Amino acid sequence: MSKIFTITGDYIIYGIARLPLKVLYVFSDIVFFLLFYVVRYRRKVAEKNISESFPDATAEEVKSISRKFYRNFADYVFETLKLAHISDEEMAERMQFENVEAMDKAIEEGKSVVIYFSHCFNWEWATSVTLHSKFRNDDKVIFGQVYRPLNSKWFDELMLRLRGRFGAHCFKKKSVLRDLLTINRDKKVWIVGFMSDQKPSHGDGKHVLMFLNHPTAAISGTEILANRLKTAAIFWKMSKVSRGHYKIEMCKLADDASQCEANTLTDKYFSILEQNIISQPDIWLWTHKRWKIPVTLNDDNETNSSNNP
Repeated sequence: MSKIFTITGDYIIYGIARLPLKVLYVFSDIVFFLLFYVVRYRRKVAEKNISESFPDATAEEVKSISRKFYRNFADYVFETLKLAHISDEEMAERMQFENVEAMDKAIEEGKSVVIYFSHCFNWEWATSVTLHSKFRNDDKVIFGQVYRPLNSKWFDELMLRLRGRFGAHCFKKKSVLRDLLTINRDKKVWIVGFMSDQKPSHGDGKHVLMFLNHPTAAISGTEILANRLKTAAIFWKMSKVSRGHYKIEMCKLADDASQCEANTLTDKYFSILEQNIISQPDIWLWTHKRWKIPVTLNDDNETNSSNNP
């Protein structure tokens, strides 16, 4: 039965992916209407997060941001499915990267790179960075991202295929440090993205800072790993240019993370991310229960070195 479900599911997904994006956006409009007006999927969570993050915003402004967010969220679903059937040329035109030289320069110098990224739409398309780097076909350079396995085996395998569409590797969060050390021993260079904007998991190191008008527990494991492995660090600033068109600007945070004082990279990341969100608030993932567990600035872990990434 599970095999039949898998085959049927694959046929449906890949059938949908063959449709042009302009057709998929018609379906997206329908899903948006259902999510926002009928099901009201996590609307209370999203609007609470938005209103608390922008205390000067009026009720109508909060609702406007929320409405645009749900439109983007619906687009995200179908754009992600489109990864199953989209040409390199179309993706390269729709997902632009600026200042790729900052990343390629680090690679030329033999430096691995930690990419600080976030849940800004459409983050799944960012794996197409390989189309823009001159090291795309270099077998000594590994592109990838960290992920958490999903409960559904079929869905997990589907997302791994989609995320690997342009040659990127997926590293499990629990074993990423060990995997990257293995790559280092093989004398290879890696560029790996870390989605570091959501709340820390149980056992994660954390650093408490102010973010979007909230005392916020920030994941510090990304910085710990970059520090230990002496990597360069780059922030990917996402913006939505128009429907189905995005741009990422690569902002260098450090040439060598091991030379940065504790929490410096984490503070820089959240500062730039906050400005990124303020400039386009509807592209961030507001339905996440980011501040479900309140913290205070006094809860900060003083030393990153004592925590595991």
